[in-house]
Amino acid sequence: MFNWSQIDTVLLDMDGTLLDLHYDNYFWMHYLPIAIAQQNKLSIEQAREQLMADYETVAGTLDWYCFDYWSNKTNIDIRQLKTEVEHKIAWRNNVKPFLNALAQAGKQRILLTNCHPDGLATKVRGTGLDQYLDQQFSVHQFGYPKEKPELWQALLEHHPFEPERTLFIDDNEKLLEQASRFGIKFLLGIRNPDSQQASKSFKHFPSVDDYQPLTQQLVNSGPMLTR
Repeated sequence: MFNWSQIDTVLLDMDGTLLDLHYDNYFWMHYLPIAIAQQNKLSIEQAREQLMADYETVAGTLDWYCFDYWSNKTNIDIRQLKTEVEHKIAWRNNVKPFLNALAQAGKQRILLTNCHPDGLATKVRGTGLDQYLDQQFSVHQFGYPKEKPELWQALLEHHPFEPERTLFIDDNEKLLEQASRFGIKFLLGIRNPDSQQASKSFKHFPSVDDYQPLTQQLVNSGPMLTR
């Protein structure tokens, strides 16, 4: 159980947490393999298998999220290719009212995303996301992804906050675990980051499918979330 009166800062992931992860999943798992297949005269399945192996080698590192790394690796302009599917960028349901309720409750709303800065800029431009936040950070400016403990210390030094009075929301349980080890007290998982895929479960943290109940709790200052 946690109480909003004990929380001053809310750290928010972006893809899968505020925005629908379908855009990113579609690009990296489907659209890019098609482009690689066409460029290298491979079947789409061959291109996808090759790409999945490449993904695995850098999973959990900053390169995984780096447009320049993948442009060099695939010999494809990732930034340009991504513009072809920008129409798939979309908000998750009931996010805006939740972010507004956080503001009305006096909570600091900080975006912390592994997304490359160029990708972040594109999503902000397409959604107006920045209008609902107090600060926004791409981890690339710190040199570490959220998977690394060094990131959390770098963030704290750059933008001081009290971990014991902070809530971190993310769709990746491993990242919640990393934040917990750093000392962030309140943690929340998102079970359905991709609107086109089935929901998942979280083993060690409370989780939600929709922000509406949290928004209502903030507005009513009623009982808080329980496991």
